[in-house]
Amino acid sequence: MGFRTLCAAAFAASLAFSPAIVAKTIVSDREDFKLEILTDDLTNPWGLAFLPDGSMLVTERVGNIRRVNTDGTLSEPLTGLPEIVVKGQGGLLDIATDPNYNDTGYIYFSYAEPGPNGTSSTALARAQLKDNALQNLEVIFSQKPKFKSNSHFGSRIVFKGDGTVFLTLGDRYSRMDDAQTLDNHHGKVIRINTDGSVPADNPFVDTEGALPEIWSYGHRNMQGAALHPDTGELWSGEHGAQGGDEVNIDHAGLNYGWPVVTYGENYGGGKIGEGFKKEGMETPVYYWLPSLATAGMTFYTGDKFPAWQGDLFVASLRAETLSRLDVENERVIYEERMLADDLEERIRHVTQGPDGYLYLLTDQRGGKIIRIAPAD
Repeated sequence: MGFRTLCAAAFAASLAFSPAIVAKTIVSDREDFKLEILTDDLTNPWGLAFLPDGSMLVTERVGNIRRVNTDGTLSEPLTGLPEIVVKGQGGLLDIATDPNYNDTGYIYFSYAEPGPNGTSSTALARAQLKDNALQNLEVIFSQKPKFKSNSHFGSRIVFKGDGTVFLTLGDRYSRMDDAQTLDNHHGKVIRINTDGSVPADNPFVDTEGALPEIWSYGHRNMQGAALHPDTGELWSGEHGAQGGDEVNIDHAGLNYGWPVVTYGENYGGGKIGEGFKKEGMETPVYYWLPSLATAGMTFYTGDKFPAWQGDLFVASLRAETLSRLDVENERVIYEERMLADDLEERIRHVTQGPDGYLYLLTDQRGGKIIRIAPAD
Protein backbone atom coordinates (compact mmCIF):
# COMPACT_ATOMS: atom_id res chain seq x y z
CA MET A 1 0.00 0.00 0.00
CA GLY A 2 1.51 3.38 -1.04
CA PHE A 3 1.86 6.57 0.95
CA ARG A 4 -1.14 8.28 -0.67
CA THR A 5 -3.36 5.26 0.00
CA LEU A 6 -2.25 5.09 3.62
CA CYS A 7 -2.92 8.79 4.09
CA ALA A 8 -6.35 8.50 2.52
CA ALA A 9 -7.19 5.63 4.86
CA ALA A 10 -6.01 7.62 7.86
CA PHE A 11 -8.12 10.59 6.81
CA ALA A 12 -11.19 8.44 6.38
CA ALA A 13 -10.68 6.95 9.84
CA SER A 14 -9.64 9.95 11.87
CA LEU A 15 -10.05 13.33 10.16
CA ALA A 16 -12.30 15.52 12.27
CA PHE A 17 -11.41 19.09 11.38
CA SER A 18 -13.94 21.53 12.78
CA PRO A 19 -13.86 24.54 10.47
CA ALA A 20 -14.10 27.88 12.25
CA ILE A 21 -15.98 29.50 9.38
CA VAL A 22 -17.91 27.99 6.51
CA ALA A 23 -18.31 30.52 3.71
CA LYS A 24 -21.28 30.89 1.43
CA THR A 25 -21.54 28.55 -1.52
CA ILE A 26 -19.33 29.64 -4.40
CA VAL A 27 -20.59 28.94 -7.90
CA SER A 28 -17.93 28.11 -10.48
CA ASP A 29 -18.03 26.89 -14.05
CA ARG A 30 -17.92 23.17 -13.28
CA GLU A 31 -18.21 22.62 -9.53
CA ASP A 32 -19.85 24.57 -6.73
CA PHE A 33 -17.90 24.61 -3.48
CA LYS A 34 -17.48 26.18 -0.06
CA LEU A 35 -14.46 27.39 1.89
CA GLU A 36 -13.79 25.90 5.32
CA ILE A 37 -11.24 27.73 7.46
CA LEU A 38 -9.32 25.17 9.52
CA THR A 39 -7.04 27.67 11.25
CA ASP A 40 -6.35 31.39 10.96
CA ASP A 41 -3.44 31.63 13.38
CA LEU A 42 -0.37 31.17 11.16
CA THR A 43 2.32 33.71 10.27
CA ASN A 44 2.94 33.86 6.51
CA PRO A 45 2.46 30.13 5.86
CA TRP A 46 4.39 28.90 2.81
CA GLY A 47 4.33 25.10 2.45
CA LEU A 48 2.01 22.28 3.52
CA ALA A 49 2.59 18.53 3.83
CA PHE A 50 0.33 15.74 5.08
CA LEU A 51 1.29 13.01 7.54
CA PRO A 52 -0.21 9.50 7.56
CA ASP A 53 -2.27 10.17 10.71
CA GLY A 54 -4.19 12.96 8.98
CA SER A 55 -2.32 15.86 10.56
CA MET A 56 -0.37 18.45 8.57
CA LEU A 57 3.02 20.09 8.75
CA VAL A 58 2.99 23.76 7.78
CA THR A 59 5.97 26.05 7.30
CA GLU A 60 5.85 29.68 8.38
CA ARG A 61 8.26 31.90 6.46
CA VAL A 62 9.44 33.42 9.75
CA GLY A 63 11.23 30.12 10.46
CA ASN A 64 8.74 27.78 12.09
CA ILE A 65 7.29 24.39 11.25
CA ARG A 66 4.01 23.71 13.02
CA ARG A 67 1.92 20.58 13.19
CA VAL A 68 -1.79 21.12 12.61
CA ASN A 69 -3.71 18.41 14.40
CA THR A 70 -6.95 16.92 13.09
CA ASP A 71 -8.94 19.10 15.50
CA GLY A 72 -7.38 22.20 13.92
CA THR A 73 -5.08 23.04 16.84
CA LEU A 74 -1.49 24.11 16.24
CA SER A 75 1.57 22.67 17.92
CA GLU A 76 4.38 24.77 19.26
CA PRO A 77 7.09 25.28 16.60
CA LEU A 78 9.18 22.17 15.99
CA THR A 79 12.69 22.25 17.41
CA GLY A 80 15.87 21.24 15.63
CA LEU A 81 15.71 23.45 12.54
CA PRO A 82 18.93 24.88 11.04
CA GLU A 83 19.77 28.59 11.01
CA ILE A 84 17.46 30.36 8.56
CA VAL A 85 17.74 33.81 6.95
CA VAL A 86 14.41 35.59 7.33
CA LYS A 87 14.70 38.72 5.20
CA GLY A 88 12.67 39.99 2.28
CA GLN A 89 11.38 36.94 0.41
CA GLY A 90 13.73 34.64 2.32
CA GLY A 91 12.85 32.36 5.18
CA LEU A 92 11.46 28.88 5.65
CA LEU A 93 9.84 27.86 2.38
CA ASP A 94 8.41 24.56 1.11
CA ILE A 95 7.92 21.23 2.89
CA ALA A 96 7.19 17.70 1.67
CA THR A 97 7.01 14.20 3.11
CA ASP A 98 9.11 11.41 1.64
CA PRO A 99 7.00 9.22 -0.68
CA ASN A 100 8.24 6.31 1.47
CA TYR A 101 7.60 8.14 4.72
CA ASN A 102 6.28 5.09 6.53
CA ASP A 103 9.64 3.41 5.96
CA THR A 104 12.06 6.36 6.20
CA GLY A 105 10.31 8.91 8.42
CA TYR A 106 11.89 11.74 6.42
CA ILE A 107 10.44 15.16 5.81
CA TYR A 108 12.12 17.56 3.37
CA PHE A 109 12.08 21.37 3.55
CA SER A 110 13.65 24.27 1.67
CA TYR A 111 14.85 27.50 3.21
CA ALA A 112 17.15 30.50 2.86
CA GLU A 113 20.52 29.31 4.15
CA PRO A 114 23.01 31.90 5.49
CA GLY A 115 26.50 32.31 4.06
CA PRO A 116 29.44 34.59 4.84
CA ASN A 117 29.18 38.39 4.79
CA GLY A 118 25.41 38.56 4.57
CA THR A 119 25.04 36.19 1.65
CA SER A 120 22.45 33.44 1.35
CA SER A 121 21.06 30.82 -0.99
CA THR A 122 18.26 28.28 -1.13
CA ALA A 123 18.99 24.96 0.58
CA LEU A 124 17.15 21.65 0.84
CA ALA A 125 17.31 19.62 4.04
CA ARG A 126 15.77 16.44 5.33
CA ALA A 127 15.14 15.25 8.88
CA GLN A 128 13.05 12.81 10.85
CA LEU A 129 10.22 13.89 13.10
CA LYS A 130 9.99 12.60 16.66
CA ASP A 131 7.40 14.13 18.95
CA ASN A 132 7.88 17.87 18.37
CA ALA A 133 11.53 17.76 17.30
CA LEU A 134 13.50 17.26 14.10
CA GLN A 135 16.30 14.71 14.38
CA ASN A 136 19.10 13.46 12.11
CA LEU A 137 19.06 16.69 10.11
CA GLU A 138 21.00 16.63 6.81
CA VAL A 139 21.43 19.49 4.35
CA ILE A 140 21.36 17.60 1.05
CA PHE A 141 21.63 20.56 -1.35
CA SER A 142 22.86 24.18 -1.22
CA GLN A 143 22.40 26.53 -4.16
CA LYS A 144 25.66 27.89 -5.56
CA PRO A 145 26.91 30.55 -5.40
CA LYS A 146 25.62 32.26 -2.30
CA PHE A 147 24.77 35.89 -3.02
CA LYS A 148 23.78 39.01 -1.10
CA SER A 149 20.11 39.32 -2.05
CA ASN A 150 16.81 39.01 -0.21
CA SER A 151 14.80 38.09 -3.30
CA HIS A 152 13.96 35.20 -5.64
CA PHE A 153 14.69 32.05 -3.64
CA GLY A 154 12.09 29.88 -5.42
CA SER A 155 11.20 27.18 -4.30
CA ARG A 156 9.02 24.06 -4.50
CA ILE A 157 9.89 20.45 -3.74
CA VAL A 158 8.49 17.73 -6.02
CA PHE A 159 9.26 14.02 -5.86
CA LYS A 160 9.54 12.46 -9.30
CA GLY A 161 8.65 8.93 -8.24
CA ASP A 162 11.93 7.33 -9.32
CA GLY A 163 13.90 8.03 -6.14
CA THR A 164 14.75 11.59 -7.22
CA VAL A 165 13.47 15.00 -6.18
CA PHE A 166 13.12 18.30 -8.04
CA LEU A 167 13.77 21.67 -6.41
CA THR A 168 12.88 24.90 -8.21
CA LEU A 169 15.25 27.84 -7.69
CA GLY A 170 15.09 31.59 -8.25
CA ASP A 171 17.59 33.77 -10.10
CA ARG A 172 18.25 35.93 -6.98
CA TYR A 173 16.84 38.97 -8.82
CA SER A 174 19.95 41.02 -9.64
CA ARG A 175 21.78 37.91 -10.94
CA MET A 176 19.21 37.22 -13.64
CA ASP A 177 21.86 36.74 -16.36
CA ASP A 178 23.11 33.72 -14.40
CA ALA A 179 19.94 31.89 -15.45
CA GLN A 180 21.52 31.42 -18.91
CA THR A 181 24.78 29.81 -17.78
CA LEU A 182 25.34 26.34 -16.35
CA ASP A 183 28.12 27.16 -13.86
CA ASN A 184 25.64 28.20 -11.15
CA HIS A 185 22.23 27.23 -9.74
CA HIS A 186 20.52 30.61 -10.20
CA GLY A 187 17.28 30.37 -12.18
CA LYS A 188 17.41 26.59 -12.45
CA VAL A 189 15.43 23.47 -11.68
CA ILE A 190 17.69 20.93 -10.03
CA ARG A 191 17.19 17.18 -9.71
CA ILE A 192 18.96 15.10 -7.07
CA ASN A 193 18.52 11.76 -5.39
CA THR A 194 16.75 11.86 -2.04
CA ASP A 195 20.10 11.53 -0.24
CA GLY A 196 21.53 14.52 -2.11
CA SER A 197 23.65 12.61 -4.63
CA VAL A 198 23.43 13.38 -8.35
CA PRO A 199 21.46 11.04 -10.65
CA ALA A 200 23.67 9.56 -13.35
CA ASP A 201 21.12 10.43 -16.07
CA ASN A 202 20.88 14.16 -15.32
CA PRO A 203 21.28 16.10 -18.58
CA PHE A 204 24.51 17.98 -17.76
CA VAL A 205 26.41 15.35 -15.79
CA ASP A 206 29.01 15.03 -18.55
CA THR A 207 29.04 18.70 -19.64
CA GLU A 208 32.31 20.42 -18.81
CA GLY A 209 31.84 23.40 -16.53
CA ALA A 210 28.17 22.64 -15.78
CA LEU A 211 26.83 21.92 -12.31
CA PRO A 212 25.57 18.34 -12.46
CA GLU A 213 22.42 18.90 -10.40
CA ILE A 214 20.86 21.12 -13.11
CA TRP A 215 17.75 19.75 -14.83
CA SER A 216 16.56 22.85 -16.75
CA TYR A 217 17.59 26.49 -16.91
CA GLY A 218 16.56 29.98 -18.03
CA HIS A 219 14.01 30.49 -15.25
CA ARG A 220 13.21 33.56 -13.15
CA ASN A 221 11.53 32.71 -9.83
CA MET A 222 9.59 29.47 -9.62
CA GLN A 223 7.19 29.17 -6.69
CA GLY A 224 4.94 26.51 -8.16
CA ALA A 225 5.60 22.97 -9.39
CA ALA A 226 3.65 19.73 -9.80
CA LEU A 227 3.88 16.43 -11.67
CA HIS A 228 1.34 15.80 -14.40
CA PRO A 229 -0.73 12.84 -13.15
CA ASP A 230 -0.69 10.99 -16.50
CA THR A 231 2.66 11.84 -18.11
CA GLY A 232 4.74 12.24 -14.94
CA GLU A 233 6.30 15.39 -16.41
CA LEU A 234 7.23 18.33 -14.22
CA TRP A 235 5.08 21.43 -14.73
CA SER A 236 6.36 24.62 -13.12
CA GLY A 237 5.00 28.10 -12.52
CA GLU A 238 7.20 31.15 -12.31
CA HIS A 239 6.89 34.84 -11.61
CA GLY A 240 7.49 37.11 -14.55
CA ALA A 241 8.72 40.64 -14.10
CA GLN A 242 6.03 43.25 -14.81
CA GLY A 243 3.87 40.81 -16.72
CA GLY A 244 4.83 37.44 -18.06
CA ASP A 245 4.07 34.90 -15.32
CA GLU A 246 4.51 31.48 -16.92
CA VAL A 247 3.54 27.84 -16.76
CA ASN A 248 6.17 25.59 -18.32
CA ILE A 249 6.66 21.88 -18.86
CA ASP A 250 10.20 21.35 -17.60
CA HIS A 251 12.06 18.88 -19.81
CA ALA A 252 15.60 17.75 -19.10
CA GLY A 253 18.32 20.01 -20.46
CA LEU A 254 16.10 22.67 -22.03
CA ASN A 255 16.46 26.45 -21.85
CA TYR A 256 13.33 28.40 -20.84
CA GLY A 257 14.63 31.74 -21.97
CA TRP A 258 14.85 34.12 -19.02
CA PRO A 259 16.03 36.89 -19.30
CA VAL A 260 16.61 36.69 -23.07
CA VAL A 261 12.96 36.04 -23.93
CA THR A 262 10.02 37.02 -21.75
CA TYR A 263 6.51 38.42 -21.96
CA GLY A 264 7.30 40.75 -19.08
CA GLU A 265 8.98 44.14 -18.88
CA ASN A 266 11.04 46.02 -16.34
CA TYR A 267 9.24 47.41 -13.32
CA GLY A 268 8.16 50.89 -14.30
CA GLY A 269 8.43 50.00 -17.99
CA GLY A 270 11.18 49.12 -20.40
CA LYS A 271 12.01 46.10 -22.52
CA ILE A 272 13.79 43.03 -21.12
CA GLY A 273 15.85 40.86 -23.45
CA GLU A 274 15.20 40.27 -27.12
CA GLY A 275 11.46 39.67 -27.36
CA PHE A 276 9.00 36.82 -26.88
CA LYS A 277 10.65 33.98 -28.78
CA LYS A 278 14.07 32.80 -29.84
CA GLU A 279 15.31 29.63 -31.48
CA GLY A 280 16.64 27.17 -28.93
CA MET A 281 14.53 28.59 -26.11
CA GLU A 282 11.22 27.16 -24.93
CA THR A 283 7.99 29.13 -24.91
CA PRO A 284 5.54 28.68 -22.01
CA VAL A 285 2.44 26.56 -22.35
CA TYR A 286 0.56 29.42 -20.69
CA TYR A 287 1.34 32.95 -19.54
CA TRP A 288 -0.36 35.93 -17.90
CA LEU A 289 -0.35 39.62 -18.89
CA PRO A 290 -0.53 41.40 -16.51
CA SER A 291 1.09 39.23 -13.86
CA LEU A 292 -0.91 37.50 -11.16
CA ALA A 293 2.18 36.78 -9.02
CA THR A 294 1.69 33.03 -9.34
CA ALA A 295 2.57 30.79 -6.42
CA GLY A 296 1.83 27.14 -5.57
CA MET A 297 0.13 24.79 -8.03
CA THR A 298 -1.33 21.30 -8.14
CA PHE A 299 -3.11 18.94 -10.53
CA TYR A 300 -6.44 17.73 -9.21
CA THR A 301 -6.84 13.95 -9.18
CA GLY A 302 -9.33 13.40 -6.36
CA ASP A 303 -12.90 12.16 -6.29
CA LYS A 304 -14.60 15.02 -4.44
CA PHE A 305 -14.85 17.18 -7.57
CA PRO A 306 -15.24 14.87 -10.59
CA ALA A 307 -15.53 17.73 -13.09
CA TRP A 308 -12.10 19.05 -12.02
CA GLN A 309 -10.25 15.81 -12.73
CA GLY A 310 -6.94 16.56 -14.49
CA ASP A 311 -7.21 20.34 -14.12
CA LEU A 312 -4.24 22.42 -12.97
CA PHE A 313 -4.87 24.83 -10.10
CA VAL A 314 -2.56 27.84 -9.65
CA ALA A 315 -2.56 30.12 -6.62
CA SER A 316 -1.74 33.81 -6.96
CA LEU A 317 -0.52 36.45 -4.55
CA ARG A 318 -1.08 39.86 -6.11
CA ALA A 319 -4.29 38.91 -7.92
CA GLU A 320 -5.63 37.01 -4.86
CA THR A 321 -7.17 34.37 -7.10
CA LEU A 322 -7.17 30.64 -7.70
CA SER A 323 -6.89 29.84 -11.41
CA ARG A 324 -8.26 26.58 -12.75
CA LEU A 325 -6.55 25.67 -16.00
CA ASP A 326 -8.27 23.15 -18.25
CA VAL A 327 -5.38 21.07 -19.60
CA GLU A 328 -5.67 18.97 -22.74
CA ASN A 329 -2.53 17.00 -23.54
CA GLU A 330 0.20 19.67 -23.25
CA ARG A 331 -2.08 22.64 -23.91
CA VAL A 332 -4.11 24.92 -21.67
CA ILE A 333 -7.43 25.40 -23.45
CA TYR A 334 -9.34 27.45 -20.84
CA GLU A 335 -8.77 29.41 -17.64
CA GLU A 336 -11.29 30.07 -14.89
CA ARG A 337 -10.28 32.54 -12.17
CA MET A 338 -11.93 31.91 -8.84
CA LEU A 339 -12.09 33.60 -5.41
CA ALA A 340 -11.22 37.13 -6.56
CA ASP A 341 -14.29 38.54 -4.78
CA ASP A 342 -14.80 35.79 -2.20
CA LEU A 343 -11.55 35.66 -0.24
CA GLU A 344 -9.58 38.88 -0.94
CA GLU A 345 -6.35 37.45 0.45
CA ARG A 346 -3.00 36.57 -1.07
CA ILE A 347 -2.96 32.84 -1.80
CA ARG A 348 0.50 31.33 -1.33
CA HIS A 349 -0.19 27.70 -2.06
CA VAL A 350 -2.76 25.20 -3.26
CA THR A 351 -2.37 21.46 -2.84
CA GLN A 352 -4.56 18.39 -2.90
CA GLY A 353 -4.94 16.48 0.33
CA PRO A 354 -5.01 12.68 0.44
CA ASP A 355 -8.72 13.02 1.28
CA GLY A 356 -9.45 14.46 -2.17
CA TYR A 357 -10.10 18.04 -1.01
CA LEU A 358 -8.06 21.07 -2.07
CA TYR A 359 -6.22 23.08 0.58
CA LEU A 360 -5.13 26.72 0.37
CA LEU A 361 -2.61 28.74 2.38
CA THR A 362 -3.08 32.50 2.64
CA ASP A 363 -0.03 34.70 3.01
CA GLN A 364 -0.30 37.11 5.91
CA ARG A 365 -0.11 37.34 9.67
CA GLY A 366 -3.18 35.50 10.68
CA GLY A 367 -2.56 33.24 7.70
CA LYS A 368 -5.14 30.57 7.06
CA ILE A 369 -5.43 26.97 6.02
CA ILE A 370 -8.61 26.77 3.98
CA ARG A 371 -10.20 23.59 2.74
CA ILE A 372 -12.19 23.65 -0.48
CA ALA A 373 -15.13 21.28 0.01
CA PRO A 374 -18.15 20.43 -2.15
CA ALA A 375 -21.16 22.66 -1.61
CA ASP A 376 -23.90 21.13 0.51
